[in-house]
Amino acid sequence: MSRHVVVTGANRGIGRAIATAFVEAGYTVSSIYRGGELPDGVHGAVADVTDTDAVNAAFDALEAAHGRVGVLVANAGVTRDGLLMRMSDEDFEQVLDVNLTGTFRCVRRAVQSMIREKYGRVVLIGSVVGLLGNAGQVNYSASKSALVGMARSITHELGSRGITANVIAPGFITTAMTEELSADVVSQYEANIPAKRFGSPEEVAAVVTFLASDQAGYISGAVIPVDGGLGMGH
Repeated sequence: MSRHVVVTGANRGIGRAIATAFVEAGYTVSSIYRGGELPDGVHGAVADVTDTDAVNAAFDALEAAHGRVGVLVANAGVTRDGLLMRMSDEDFEQVLDVNLTGTFRCVRRAVQSMIREKYGRVVLIGSVVGLLGNAGQVNYSASKSALVGMARSITHELGSRGITANVIAPGFITTAMTEELSADVVSQYEANIPAKRFGSPEEVAAVVTFLASDQAGYISGAVIPVDGGLGMGH
């Protein structure tokens, strides 16, 4: 597979597993990331997705070296959890600037190349809490919920150009972040998941690579849960 894939935030967690899966499938894989170590075989450009000029420069550099982007996986995200009444403007705005506006900046630049090629796959990494909500995550839930409207609007605008846009909504996934949870907290979460376990980053990556394939060309504007049944499709 010669297509060029850009995965934002591929230095850790779900993004790292997604980038690795694309490398193993034979794609040319790059990442726009803030720091850390990328998986073997992944090219990198350091940039902050809250900086439009830096995002555009990163895409320019990656495309000059590896060809036009055919697949974008917008994975980079942050959390600043806190109860509504205690959440500061800064915590709310920062999460939206990275998770939502940062995604917009990357999509806007990537689709320029996709339109020229008359082919593109946009995969936005959302969250089950973007559909269900979650106490203490008003900012994060809002940012992930908005990705659904973004993907569906992109589908309306660019569907005739051979470009699809979909949202993956992971549930509780085993990453460095969730590994810090206590055993009691994990047990409480697992009790509410029909599958009775956390998912793996590789299970999310498998769905992403499918959506990037030619076989998924007629899937667009969809929200696909990878959550063990927690969200029940909401």
